[in-house]
Amino acid sequence: MEITLQLGQWAKRDGRGVVFDSSGGFRLPSGAVRSPDAAWVPKSPLHELRDEEKEKFLPLCPDFVIELRSPSDAIGTLREKMAEYLANGARLGWLIDPVDRRVYVYSRGAAPRELLNPAEVSGDPVLPGFVLRLAEIWEPAL
Repeated sequence: MEITLQLGQWAKRDGRGVVFDSSGGFRLPSGAVRSPDAAWVPKSPLHELRDEEKEKFLPLCPDFVIELRSPSDAIGTLREKMAEYLANGARLGWLIDPVDRRVYVYSRGAAPRELLNPAEVSGDPVLPGFVLRLAEIWEPAL
């Protein structure tokens, strides 16, 4: 929830897009259906959708996605999913691994970058001014 909360607060201030949590689903151009843990979509492609397209899985790929690894997730499967998002149009993706305290940053046209135990990660330039603070992800409040 912390991830969606921080992303949502930024998006509200920014005003250019809409945030989705893991209950939001997308039908990617490849036909795959995915529900990332968090996603951001600019408003313009959403305005182009017909009402009936908005009632189910949105027929588009978010510009930005976050996948959060749970202890039962295989890291290789999540890496494949991140590559799939980029291949379908995502501009930026973060694979957050609280198990190993790593963040893998995926961006179009570049090899994934691995950050070890970062305090924060920046969404610039895709999400100008968005910084995800990771303290609550590494050590959730009980």
